[in-house]
Amino acid sequence: MKILNWLFVIVGICGLVSVRIFEDQLFYDPFLDYFHEAIKNIEFPAFEWGKLLLGHIFRFILNLLFSCLIVYGLFKNKQWTLQGAVMMVIVFAIALPIYFYCIHDQFKIGYLFSFYMRRFVIQPLIILLIVPMFYYRKQMMVNEDKDK
Repeated sequence: MKILNWLFVIVGICGLVSVRIFEDQLFYDPFLDYFHEAIKNIEFPAFEWGKLLLGHIFRFILNLLFSCLIVYGLFKNKQWTLQGAVMMVIVFAIALPIYFYCIHDQFKIGYLFSFYMRRFVIQPLIILLIVPMFYYRKQMMVNEDKDK
């Protein structure tokens, strides 16, 4: 059974890495080159709102699925996996409109602010908080059981 759990973790990590490696081919995002250049004087790219929204949602769904595989493989708890997924959805639901406002404003709100808001939209950064949080929770539960 432990082999299957580690397989979930490995598949999840490989999936997240693959999403990042193949982002140019998988997703519509004209801002990839804009932010890769890291030059504020580059021309603001032309884009289509609908395709951009769908591209970000598709990317989020893939990141969410792979992140859930990691959480489930590490903790073997469906409820925690669901809680982690809900937290990721909440962060995405908050970050996406802010990032879209930054785009609407053509990043005049601030280049770095826009850059980091984009990171919360396209990268599963919340997994870096969820895993330690659930690990701590698991350790607290083990300590409670020892105290009984």
